[in-house]
Amino acid sequence: MPNDKTQLPLDSETFLSIRKWYLWALAGIAVTIIISQILIQLHLNSQLSDSRVINVAGFQRAYSQKLTKELLLIKSDFLKAEIAPKIKELSKTISIWKHSHIALQNGDEDKGLPNEDDTEILELFNTLEPHHSAMVQAAETIITSYHNNSLTEASLEQNVAVVLQNENRFLQLMDDIVNQYDERSKSKLKNLKQKEYILLCISLLILLLEIVFIFKPLSLQIRKTIGNLMQNQVNSDARAKEVQQLYSEKEKSLQELQELNFVIDNAALFASARKDGSIVFISKKFLGLLGITENQLNKPLAEILTTDSGQQEYLREVLKGNRKNVIRTEEIKITTLEGKDFWLDMSIVPMHQSSRQQSILILCSDITERKENSIKVEQLTKQNFEERMLQKKVQASQIVEGQEEERKRIAKDIHDGIGQMLTALKFNIESIDPENKDKTIEKIAYLKTLTSDLIKGVRTATFNLTPPELSDHGIFPALQKMTVELSKLTGKTILFDNKTDEHIRFDSLAETNVYRVVQEAVNNAIKYAEASYILVTINYRNDILSVVIDDDGKGFDESILGQVPKNNSEGGMGLFFMKERIDYINGRLFINSILGEGTRVTINYRTEKQEEEHGAE
Repeated sequence: MPNDKTQLPLDSETFLSIRKWYLWALAGIAVTIIISQILIQLHLNSQLSDSRVINVAGFQRAYSQKLTKELLLIKSDFLKAEIAPKIKELSKTISIWKHSHIALQNGDEDKGLPNEDDTEILELFNTLEPHHSAMVQAAETIITSYHNNSLTEASLEQNVAVVLQNENRFLQLMDDIVNQYDERSKSKLKNLKQKEYILLCISLLILLLEIVFIFKPLSLQIRKTIGNLMQNQVNSDARAKEVQQLYSEKEKSLQELQELNFVIDNAALFASARKDGSIVFISKKFLGLLGITENQLNKPLAEILTTDSGQQEYLREVLKGNRKNVIRTEEIKITTLEGKDFWLDMSIVPMHQSSRQQSILILCSDITERKENSIKVEQLTKQNFEERMLQKKVQASQIVEGQEEERKRIAKDIHDGIGQMLTALKFNIESIDPENKDKTIEKIAYLKTLTSDLIKGVRTATFNLTPPELSDHGIFPALQKMTVELSKLTGKTILFDNKTDEHIRFDSLAETNVYRVVQEAVNNAIKYAEASYILVTINYRNDILSVVIDDDGKGFDESILGQVPKNNSEGGMGLFFMKERIDYINGRLFINSILGEGTRVTINYRTEKQEEEHGAE
């Protein structure tokens, strides 16, 4: 029985016809592509030779100028210096120039130059030939005369004149030749473009025919086929709903199995129990942890898990209280029959069976090691806290000792300095005899000097105490005042560099401690480092106050920084108290020193709140 072609969505005859036309269209496109590639490759090959010819022709102009330049150099250096290197270079230039001149006309495979057959270009070369020959002959005459030791200044000038007379015309004719080469290359490119346009039109025509006779009929058939597929999809969806109802109950059972499978795969310690607490199942690893066998599972779950009565009562309450659909997690301590204690991280999961009777699933993890480590950490933390408190007490006692030493030092400065000067002032005043005018004048002059020294000593002693600028105006003016006064009192070069434009105030405690640390660092540089130049730089940026103290003193060994000093020799206690003060305000202190090169002390203090003042108070 013959096939009914009208009932087929895409019959064999239509398919074969479309395939035949499609193959013809592809073949036509392929042929046009191949032809265009052949034309392009042929043109590219000719362009390669054209570009090489133009390049060599351009070099001919450059070599003619190079030849002229070398002849002029030989002429200028003929009587002054050895011209043998220039003669050698001239010979090399003539050789290349002559060879290229011939190759441009007759071709050269080594240089990639074809045989020239253009009559116009050959005619230009014929016009150029007398000038080229005259220049070559003149240059070769100079070279030959030099090698025969017969070169004279007159013959040199005569041959150079010949080259100069022909050079300009040579350059003009070579320009004409290069332009002719360029015009020929452009003509070839224009011809190739025309051929490319023709091939493009043919390709577009083939594509248009393909769209009309192939893609349009095929799209109609595809649309009809898609319509049939959509109708089949509607029928399939209806059947799928029926199948979905049949599998709904099976999906619920599968979900329960997946949940149980997840529990089994992810927990090594698990058990299940009924509503009354009796055990349904318990894992072998759980049995091994508890130290019991399956024959001993005739007790409630709370009694199986632990032997401690208090723990059993707590477990009963936990298991009874978990009757809602909520997963409960507990950390519980258990005691086995062997008397071992374990900590379990227990998750209690309510389960509903098909009979609607609720049971529970217990998932456990052994966290004994974690608990023991936690207890050890707490013990170590407590021990560390006690050690820190003891260290703070020791530091506090050292700070008190340092304060007492500071008081003794101030008292000693007042007694040894100011006290002695006051005593000397008193004795000199009492010894003045008004009747002895010469002695009186001498003593009054001495008293003036003594009084000045006394005032200077008082200022020095009081300056080491809290300056009024610190509390009234802040850290910036106080440090500036300190450097100025210490420079006057000690005669050292002590400079202050403020890199902050705005006047900023900080917490008074922070300002006091920073000031004292800077004061101690400067005093150490003066007393112990024997520095003659000290620079104090202060800056505030990104909520960080930074103070840097540089000196050119003798420096010290940085290994003493990690030691707690016993006394203030060589500034040891000073460095210790500097660190304590900065730690007290949660700042950072960095000390870098090199023996014989100096010391740098850096103070960093971070603050989130500050007050800005635009001017003195």
